[in-house]
Amino acid sequence: MAIFLTDQSKVIVQGMTGSEGTKHTGRMLKSGTNIVGGVNPKKAGTKVEIEGVSLPVFATVAEAMEATGADVSVIFVPPKFAKDAVIEAIDAGIDLAVVITEGIPVHDSAYFWAHAVAKGEGPVTPGAPRTPRTRIIGPNCPGLISPGKSNAGIIPADITGPGKIGLVSKSGTLTYQMMYELRDIGFSSAVGIGGDPIIGTTHIDALEAFEQDPETELIVMIGEIGGDAEERAAAYIKDNVTKPVVGYVAGFTAPEGKTMGHAGAIVSGSAGTAQAKKEALEAAGVKVGKTPSETAALARELFQAGN
Repeated sequence: MAIFLTDQSKVIVQGMTGSEGTKHTGRMLKSGTNIVGGVNPKKAGTKVEIEGVSLPVFATVAEAMEATGADVSVIFVPPKFAKDAVIEAIDAGIDLAVVITEGIPVHDSAYFWAHAVAKGEGPVTPGAPRTPRTRIIGPNCPGLISPGKSNAGIIPADITGPGKIGLVSKSGTLTYQMMYELRDIGFSSAVGIGGDPIIGTTHIDALEAFEQDPETELIVMIGEIGGDAEERAAAYIKDNVTKPVVGYVAGFTAPEGKTMGHAGAIVSGSAGTAQAKKEALEAAGVKVGKTPSETAALARELFQAGN
């Protein structure tokens, strides 16, 4: 099993003909992803050969979906055009939009997230939750991989294989490290949700999906300083997650008031510190490592104890 992305997923790439889009389309194809086309209005009607596969280029996401049955779009579009690209995918009704682009203005991310919610399902009364029709992962993320099935984004596919661990992470590089360190066990899915202040899919969304996935036996959650996402995830775990969870929070040595790498990683006073997040997670029964390697060791220990 896997969450969000399976071997049945049909993937298109918005920005496929750009340098990054072409490079990572090739890597996704090599890892077995079923890529069925790309989107670039200026090159619509042409075909591009990548890794020996001839891929059609469409003018719009809607046209690509109609012609191919695509249900996932990976977005490699420059920041100033990214908002329009995501809105186009939402309006076309794509199931999953994976926004890789870094440096999208927060206002733009807020706009396309609000648009996804407005197009969603559920009550429209103020304050009531609505489920977006399109699941957004990112922006500023490495994407997600269900090893042996499909890979949507820039996560290296050769560092791990399929297995029983679910991974959700704000950090791309820590995603890769955790996948490598636990490669002997393997992963059901690994989801890089991104580190911007406003993102689509959250830790809680992934935790809920992993809890429901019968093949996921243990969950690893990687957070970082800034905001309160990890504290909210801790409260969710305490009330809703029955599977063992291991956590890591990056940024114990970060100076106060300084943005660290990700736009959302900024500490203000005692709010958003690594220590506060660690304490919240431990209070919810999550084992938290002091380093990524210690976190991997805790996960392996817990997994072996349950098998």
